[in-house]
Amino acid sequence: MGEKVVAGQFDLSDRQRYRAKLRTCLTGLERLLAEQRFDRPKNLMGLEIELNLVGADGMPRMLNGEVLERIASRDFQTELAMFNLEVNIAPHRLGGRVFDRLAEELRTSLAYADRKAGELDAGIVMIGILPTLDRDDLVSSNLSDVDRYTLLNDQIVAARGEEFVLDIDGVERLTCTSKSIAPEAACTSVQLHLQVTPGRFADVWNAAQAVAGVQIAVGANSPFLFGRELWRESRPPLFQQSTDTRPPELQAQGVRPRTWFGERWISSAYDLFEENLRYYPALLPICDDEDPLKILDEGGVPSLAELVLHNGTVYRWNRPVYDIADGVPHLRVENRVLPAGPTITDVIANAAFYYGLVRALAEEPRPVWTRLPFEAAAANFDAACRHGIDARMLWPRRGRYGGTVEVDAVSLVRDELLPLAEAGLAGWGVEAADRDLYLGVIEERCRRRVNGASWQAATFHRALEAGLSRDAALAATTRRYSELMQQGEPVHTWPVGLPEPVRLG
Repeated sequence: MGEKVVAGQFDLSDRQRYRAKLRTCLTGLERLLAEQRFDRPKNLMGLEIELNLVGADGMPRMLNGEVLERIASRDFQTELAMFNLEVNIAPHRLGGRVFDRLAEELRTSLAYADRKAGELDAGIVMIGILPTLDRDDLVSSNLSDVDRYTLLNDQIVAARGEEFVLDIDGVERLTCTSKSIAPEAACTSVQLHLQVTPGRFADVWNAAQAVAGVQIAVGANSPFLFGRELWRESRPPLFQQSTDTRPPELQAQGVRPRTWFGERWISSAYDLFEENLRYYPALLPICDDEDPLKILDEGGVPSLAELVLHNGTVYRWNRPVYDIADGVPHLRVENRVLPAGPTITDVIANAAFYYGLVRALAEEPRPVWTRLPFEAAAANFDAACRHGIDARMLWPRRGRYGGTVEVDAVSLVRDELLPLAEAGLAGWGVEAADRDLYLGVIEERCRRRVNGASWQAATFHRALEAGLSRDAALAATTRRYSELMQQGEPVHTWPVGLPEPVRLG
């Protein structure tokens, strides 16, 4: 939600006016779709990564304002809490050696940011949830000093009307409460954007939903929160609970949470924008002076600012995006499934797997979403979050008999999905060297049953066995993770455990 908003109070008329303006924006979107005003196919992808600022002791550092001043680049911006940053990579055309170019850009950008953070005794760590975060780190006083975060927090808290309850039952159980949305800031993710034409949007979004569970299974990297070992990918339950505007009574009625997998396959991008208006009250009812329908009548392109702002407060794991570039509107699928890290190579491998897979699945003559119930896709996502690389999933049975079969995620990826991803990347025109390198990383994770989450958990338990306390083991695991992340070799090659101390003499 990058819009600049000014903190203030809203009255009843603001919300009524905003609701009416949202409907007008939706009508404008419908007209843009009907009149085929959207950009031609460009095969453009984009990448955002949320980052953590960490001290040499492995603990979070609340310094993002000072670090950003030193970085002084538009590629970096604030995120929700003072220990967060976000880096944005400019759009690239899919093809050629695009993934190697992306990797090199990220290495350059993150190395520069890390040097600047180092001037303040901090460093950059890419990880889904920082293991050393404490409940006292995630309080409203540590939210970034930006009006939109203050306003968003105030509105979500007001909508809920009581403390947020975090209750995640995994390897261990965490139960606690929060007076603000600050725990959401623990979740640092990778967002993969794909610009698509309206005619292709539904197929790409459906494909992305179908493989969300697989993405998590191979990419999980968030097993700890507040000193507890929870799910292998604990971001989704944490994000849902820390932004949940529903008190228990509304949850019992089946009211949808604002962080949402969804409930059906779609036939148009319009379906998602319309659902967002129909199901979710406004959190930030800020209106501008634009008349979208008048602008359309005059041959112009409306910004649909209210629709864009509202859409940014509904946290779908695959989110529709309306935007304008060079005066021409376009649509994107924003894939928000993956945690950050562990290394740049791992991030790019996850991206290559995703972009190849969604293209191949979107072009199948019998698409996977015609053979897989939506409820099964949602269950796969949940299973992958809980169990990571060891998850089992439902997938359409091969052959003419139809139905679904339960299969190991790693077997599904190695036997069926990696060949599809390779074909999809070839369809984008990605060179074989990039395909082989980055899909090979995914294959090796599956062969060794290792991802960031499994490495973190195994190293933490080795540290406990060596006699460290829980807090010391988490800090040592974080420091070792940071060291190996900086070295850059993909996580499936990382040795489990802490390095042996050097003996002197």
